Amino acid sequence: MLHAEGPLLTVDVDERTARRTDIDELLADAIGGRAAATALAHERIPFDADPFGPENRVYVSTGPLQQSRMSFTGRMNMTGLSPLTDGLVSANAGGYLSRNFVGTGISTLEIVGQSDELLAVHVTDSGVEFEPVPDLEGATVPETSEYMTEQHDLGPEHCIAIGPAGENLVRFASVMTFDSRAFGRGGLGAVLGAKNVKCVTFEGDAEPPVEIPDPPESEIHREAATADDRMRSQGTAGGTEFINDNFSLPTRYFREYEFEGAAAIGGDAVEEKKYKKGACSACAYACKLPTRDEETGLETEGPEFETIYAFGSMQGVDDVVDVMQSNELCDTLGMDTISAGVTVAAYLESEDAFGDADLAHEITEKIARREGIGDLLAEGVDRTHDELGVENYTVKGMEFAAHDGRVLHGQGLSYAVANRGADHLYASMLSLEYSGELDPQGTLGKAERLVEREDLAAFLDTGIVCVFGRDYATPDRLETLFDADYDTLLEVGARAVELERHFNNRRGFDREDDDLPYEIPDLDEAIGEYYAARGWNDDGTIPTRAIESPPAPSAD
Repeated sequence: MLHAEGPLLTVDVDERTARRTDIDELLADAIGGRAAATALAHERIPFDADPFGPENRVYVSTGPLQQSRMSFTGRMNMTGLSPLTDGLVSANAGGYLSRNFVGTGISTLEIVGQSDELLAVHVTDSGVEFEPVPDLEGATVPETSEYMTEQHDLGPEHCIAIGPAGENLVRFASVMTFDSRAFGRGGLGAVLGAKNVKCVTFEGDAEPPVEIPDPPESEIHREAATADDRMRSQGTAGGTEFINDNFSLPTRYFREYEFEGAAAIGGDAVEEKKYKKGACSACAYACKLPTRDEETGLETEGPEFETIYAFGSMQGVDDVVDVMQSNELCDTLGMDTISAGVTVAAYLESEDAFGDADLAHEITEKIARREGIGDLLAEGVDRTHDELGVENYTVKGMEFAAHDGRVLHGQGLSYAVANRGADHLYASMLSLEYSGELDPQGTLGKAERLVEREDLAAFLDTGIVCVFGRDYATPDRLETLFDADYDTLLEVGARAVELERHFNNRRGFDREDDDLPYEIPDLDEAIGEYYAARGWNDDGTIPTRAIESPPAPSAD
């Protein structure tokens, strides 16, 4: 089976040491990416760890396809213990980092410990250097990139960095790369902030011995380059009006199901502001959205659909430039736009201030710097809803993505049982319900499809293949690429899901945490069907047999 090549590099930012460990046996089974990082996290992070403590660990990992030149492969995985959900979380980011990461010769980076001063860590194919960077305290993500470019000739494509939100331990702080691409959900930026790591750079000329079968490598690349798809001109923003008109676009902190201003912030409005093409490394699909407002001079990348929802309809804001400004603030300050936008919407609900974009921007900055009311809101909706006097629209502490489980019941079921919480990409049941392949109404009978979708999503995060490449990296092509049958690949994904669940079980998560803040039909029975399809216990815990396979290498 095709898998990533290279050792695990463990960087201890307290001791200022680095060591490489052979993990070939792990990679042969787990392939790389999310599955390998999850196995390491399960073995090495104590089950009772504090997300902000030195015992938490962050894993940055690549899959074998990052050693190709194929479209949909310019992505990386990051895994750790989330300060937002208090469970294991993996996040995924695009950009141009992956090939530079591979050039260091490692497959996985592990960051441990807690520095007593703000650090930049420089990883190369010949070693690791630790650089105190006190001058970067409070710096934005672009300011950090500018410093690395000026001092080390390493642009943002070589770097992962946190902004003020990460330094200030905002529970939904993101880790940024290429300035505008985010390891967004779950607050891993705050974990790096707790470790006093401002940024990590990657540079080298290593060429791990991975051979990618061709075809289908060139076929996928050619089809990506020639696809006639609105995604290539409008990104995910292109679905805004379709979803609003036919399903639900949650509006004004879930008060309403549709937004009268959707057209003003949707795909056409975003495309009007797009001034050039944007892509990730090696990808000919080029679905990114570099946008500019000529009147104000504002430039950003996006907004994508989730940001349009979180800072648009959820806040009652119907000006695309205002949403662009919110997007740029989150990228610059280093925050997940979904959790940040929903949290700001909860505040606007409490103040009866929907539609006040200036206030939304002010509150967004205050959150990142934990100033005034921002100090409370930096904790997220789950920890602040009582004080705000609003409903707690989260699952396992994570704020909801746009795709409304009150209307898409299979997606609602997915939100309820997902180890990551209310995140749409954990299984993407939404695509089956939007397309009509599954009836959006009802939860019963959907569990087996949900299991398959979760396992496939976990595998794609392992390979690593962009979610937008799913129609091109078909099951037969995945079998050829990875030299394994499709069921075996799904088993790799299933193993990652089960290790996440077991880790969370050991932290006290069980069936009571698989729930929604609203009612949908037969949810409890459907959750039972899901557990049965997984072979899990009725209380939502993992049977011992499910984790008896060989563990990942333990920490010293």
